[in-house]
Amino acid sequence: MSIVSNGNNLSAELIQPGITIVSDGFGLVTASATYKCDWSTEVAVTQRGASLDFGGLTYLKAHRSSTAYDGLQYKTVKVEYVGIDPLINGGTRTNPNTSAANGLTAENITAHPNFFQNDPRFATAIAGEPPFTQDEPNNFAPDVGGQPAYLGANGTCFEKPNGGRFIGFVKPDFKTLYGKTQYLATSSTYSGICYYTNVSFVQALYALLGTATATRSWGSEFPLLPDWAPEGATTWGNKNLLSQINVEEFGSLYKVNYEIRYSAEGWDSLTYVNI
Repeated sequence: MSIVSNGNNLSAELIQPGITIVSDGFGLVTASATYKCDWSTEVAVTQRGASLDFGGLTYLKAHRSSTAYDGLQYKTVKVEYVGIDPLINGGTRTNPNTSAANGLTAENITAHPNFFQNDPRFATAIAGEPPFTQDEPNNFAPDVGGQPAYLGANGTCFEKPNGGRFIGFVKPDFKTLYGKTQYLATSSTYSGICYYTNVSFVQALYALLGTATATRSWGSEFPLLPDWAPEGATTWGNKNLLSQINVEEFGSLYKVNYEIRYSAEGWDSLTYVNI
């Protein structure tokens, strides 16, 4: 008995009711649509970058798809779409979606902001400012070049009167510092995701890797930090450093995962490009 066909022969894909559209709140829009067609139909809508031709949603582009071959020589094609809301930044980029990780990390004690010059948050500086006083022979300080080394505040010991090599904490009276070489410094790292429509945005962001800013933005096109993130600069440099950029293609978009490191002391402008 031969197959008898009635109605639409589905020689071209036919979109089905039940399209789902989701916004992440930062400008990224995703959608899922289902199509029905004949087994022999070539389904152009599955091509990556194909527009969603429904209700003016052509800014949504095909990302990936799946196909199920049903009975009666019909197939069901499901296509996932992604795009940027045209009302967000003109549809060229999403707003940054950022999270923060805050903790402590080991740093050399000489890098402490209160080591030489008194930080207002502390009663006195750890070592104080040079010149330091030479120790007596066979006392606390070791000999350097046949002469005793020099002592600063709180049992600190240096090679020369104006500093030089830091030898360590040599006075046992200062029990909390004696023998210490490191301290736990605060560390703040921001991780974020942003989507762009144009590869030129990605290339421009690459050029900013390793630069530090005093604001929450790297130029007018790259506001990468939220309003709750700290900003500013110190005598040494700007506080926010763009430290990592990872990119992948996502439909017709570019998905950028980035990392920003915050330093309360600022990123030294002699070492890092400050913009």
